[in-house]
Amino acid sequence: MVGDAFSYLKEYNEIAAKNKKDGHFESSDEFLSNMKKTDRLHPVISLCVYYGEEPWDGPLCLADMLEIPEKVRPMVSDYKMNLLQLRASETCDFQDPEVAAVFDISRSIYERDYQRINTVYKNRNITSELGIVIGAITQSQKLIDHALESERKGGQVNMCTALEELMNEGKLEGRREGRLEGIQATISTCKSFNASKDVTVKNLMKVFSLSEEDAAGYVEEYW
Repeated sequence: MVGDAFSYLKEYNEIAAKNKKDGHFESSDEFLSNMKKTDRLHPVISLCVYYGEEPWDGPLCLADMLEIPEKVRPMVSDYKMNLLQLRASETCDFQDPEVAAVFDISRSIYERDYQRINTVYKNRNITSELGIVIGAITQSQKLIDHALESERKGGQVNMCTALEELMNEGKLEGRREGRLEGIQATISTCKSFNASKDVTVKNLMKVFSLSEEDAAGYVEEYW
């Protein structure tokens, strides 16, 4: 809302400066405002592009952020937001094919629909720049690294190869999450048997092949 207001103010200042320089005002009102009766500003249309993996659950207008008594609600000026959610963009028709690819691939990655990407983009390469954008949106460092490597080689990103790395990354992440759950369960068990922190640290070091520093860190975090 503030950004829109400054955009309108910028255009007003430009029109006012021009009118003041020309000096052709038809009334004192025009002279005082530096705006002619026929002057008009261009509409400012702001679009919020939300590319988070979770659905948008924030306000959609100014009224959603206000505590308004019903008797004054009709007098409150609302300000609606134009929201475009990546997760709900399947019905959008983008004229730019690169923008369409970014939304389509990113949405499919969020939905773990790798088969669809493999089918649609099997014989289609995308630029390394798009690969970096998709990697940044989906927070996939593997995809970013793959795109940067392709850029250094002067080529494009093959989504089939990138998908293999993404799936391998997902498997690795799953193993990491499983290991963390095991560490948490071990700490919880030690606590239930009234074991000391020192004993718990030694158990973690033995079971999960952790350094003493790492084991102590987990104990302090999840004790």
